[in-house]
Parts: sequence; C-alpha cells; structure tokens
Amino acid sequence: MKNNSTFNIQHSTLKKIAISIGDLNGVGLEIALKAHNEISTFCEPIYCINETMLAQGLKLLNIEKPSNFNLYPTKGEFEIKPSKVTKKSGKYSYESFFDAIKLAKKGKVDAITTLPINKQSWSEAGIKYKGHTEVLRDFFGEDAIMMLGCDKMFVALFTEHIPLSKVCDSIKTKKLLQFLLDFQRSVKAEKVCVLGLNPHAGDGGVLGEEEVKIIKAIKEANDTLGKKVFYGPVVPDIAFTKHNRENFKYFVAMYHDQGLGPLKALYFDESINASLNLPIIRTSVDHGTAFDIAYKKDSHINTTSYINAIKEAIKLIEAR
Repeated sequence: MKNNSTFNIQHSTLKKIAISIGDLNGVGLEIALKAHNEISTFCEPIYCINETMLAQGLKLLNIEKPSNFNLYPTKGEFEIKPSKVTKKSGKYSYESFFDAIKLAKKGKVDAITTLPINKQSWSEAGIKYKGHTEVLRDFFGEDAIMMLGCDKMFVALFTEHIPLSKVCDSIKTKKLLQFLLDFQRSVKAEKVCVLGLNPHAGDGGVLGEEEVKIIKAIKEANDTLGKKVFYGPVVPDIAFTKHNRENFKYFVAMYHDQGLGPLKALYFDESINASLNLPIIRTSVDHGTAFDIAYKKDSHINTTSYINAIKEAIKLIEAR
C-alpha cells in the first residue's frame, strides 16, 4: 500500500470503512460527497478514487471537496461521461472495488461499502463477473450470501443473478441446507421464513416437486441447530403480507425477483445490500447507477440507502 498525502488513516475510535466509488458516470460520487459530513460523525470513510478523477467529478457537479475527504488513490484516468455506459468507467469501478477489498483483507479498514456499478459497463470492460458478490465469492473462495433489506425486513437470496430457467435445477437439498446454516450463523436469527418456489408451494407436488427438497433442507437445518429456526416452505404469494412480516424479520427467497420485488415495493429507499459468510464485511446501496439523474441539477439524490449501508456495516463489525 502506498503511503502518501492522499491516504492517511486517522487514529480515531471510529470504525474505518473503505468506500468503492462505483461507476463514475452514475450517481455514486455525488452520493458520497453529499453524505460525507453525516457519515463522518460515526465512521472514518476512505474513498477509493484518485485526486484527478475526484477533481473531474467535483467540477461536473459544481461541488467543493469536503474537508477530511480521505482518498486511497485507485489508479486510472478517463473522461467521465454522465449517464453513459462505457468500458473505462466499468473498469475503474472494478479497480476501485478491488482496492477496497485489498484494504479490508490487509486489515487496514474494518469493512467496505460499495456504491453502484453498472453491469453492462463491467461486461464491456471484459470483466467476467455480474456483480460485487460474485467477485467476493471468487476472491475469497467462500459461498457468499447476498442479503438485502432494512431494519424492518431482510431477504436472503438462495439463487442470484441467473436466468429464471435455471432456478429449478439449482435447488438441491444439500446446497440449500448449507445455505440455511451459513445464513443463520451470519445473522444469528431466531426465526427465518423460507419461501417455496412454485405457486401454492407446490400443492403437495401437484404444481412442482422442488418443495420436497426445500422441506428436507429445512428439517435437516432445524435438526442440526437443535431448535426450530426455519419455517416453510411458505407459499410465495403470502410470504410478505403484513401479518407474516410481523412474525418474521428474515426471509429466504429461492430466486432474485421473488424476494426483491416485494422488498423494493415496500422499502426501496431504505434498503441496503450485505454480503454475508465472508472473512470481510461488505455492505452496499440497494440501487443502481441512476443514469437518468446523474450529474443533473435539482436531481434530489437520495442518500438514505448509502447511509443505512454504512450503519449496517458498523453493526456487523460490532456483532463479530
């Protein structure tokens, strides 16, 4: 790691959080700048971006650099093109993320929080991964768990960024069992609602047989824990009703949109993303690059998800 004037971790009691800056053609930098003073009251942020790229973004936004805006100088220079998909912005967002990972792995920071990347930009840059979680899973050789939500409700995804056509074949009893045990160990939940896959949770096999595997995984997980933690498979269309949300804070969905559709309908601005079951702590905003409002005047950028992601990182640090 370089020791220079732009990277100078303060000796304070605040937790140190590395911020990967995300796609600079999107809203990530503006979010970081607008929220800096607030989050600096409860953590020490280190932003993975170099002075040249920061200066360019500040000029486009017509914003002054905040005080104590500590940088870890991610290498690379390119022209920021607001609201555009470009391979250079994709590559830089990946390099920023990788710098944050390295800081956490070396113990230089307590956790990382990621601002949004653009999957198409990553693809154009030749990056094989579809998102942050896949990078972390490969880098650490661990089965990272993607969990999204807020204090009111969290949803863990058994399958993530795969086509819907492949979900059925992905549901295996042994794999789901390990997922459930890893998830419970990560969040220490006392009650978890596990969704079925098919309408009516299969109706006893009439509408699909995947629930047989889910039932077996739930039973074996509860037997392993010596107590009833996992409930289900719950019929998907009633899993997120008000009554059920009053009984459960944690949910396990079988596929991406099954869990995230209801979550975002209920708590879009508040929700965050967390990667569990890893040697490091990583949280993120639960939204994209918002190219439609990036670098636009009067865009009313909402920083709630980002601030909540920082707060959740601190909670996870303190829970270890």
